[in-house]
Amino acid sequence: MKKRILVVDIGGTQVKLLLSAREQRKFDSGPKMTPRHFVARFKKNVAGWKFDAVSIGFPSPIRHGRIVKDAKHLGKGWIGFDFAKALRKPTQVINDAAMQALGSYHGRRMLFLGLGTGLGSALVWEKNLLPLELSDLPYQDDAVIEKSLGQPALQNLGKKKWMREVNYAIAQLKKAFIADYVVIGGGNARFFEKLPKGFERGENRNAYRGGIRLWETDARTRQKKWRVL
Repeated sequence: MKKRILVVDIGGTQVKLLLSAREQRKFDSGPKMTPRHFVARFKKNVAGWKFDAVSIGFPSPIRHGRIVKDAKHLGKGWIGFDFAKALRKPTQVINDAAMQALGSYHGRRMLFLGLGTGLGSALVWEKNLLPLELSDLPYQDDAVIEKSLGQPALQNLGKKKWMREVNYAIAQLKKAFIADYVVIGGGNARFFEKLPKGFERGENRNAYRGGIRLWETDARTRQKKWRVL
């Protein structure tokens, strides 16, 4: 029997729960949400749903399935948090941008950039998934790149100027990572109706596809199809 996977996309403002492409629920997150608050709201929101395992995308560096740094836009206490024990289900945890990237991938070498509260990033090629931490990359005027591409920059610069800044930055990143194409995801991807060749606009629902792909195994070897580096 095929596993029924619940995909959880934890963001700086909302937590999205996806049991299928049509069955979706969400609740607010924010700077006061701790693991304890998350678990309580999670259990309340999944009432009535049946699922066998959980995929979680979290907005912070992940190592060997564990959070190694508290998220910038959430509360404290996430480092080393054991989701599987708290949720009582087999659980896989990866960086949220990496999960979006995995669901957006359709071959060759792809760079994913998530434009939301902050800046998420990941690189995918063949069966390899490499989460990146470009948000703290030094950029302009001794600031980091997230300050030019994240939500505060959109509010401070205005949409048109912000979009020009983003278009310039992603063109340079595409060259740096020798990417065949760049997928722009996250909540602010909606502003990009037209993109030049080699750039694509991602969809939030791709996080669901990425969460499902995390559990895919090879029929012969029974090993995971995707290698998370």
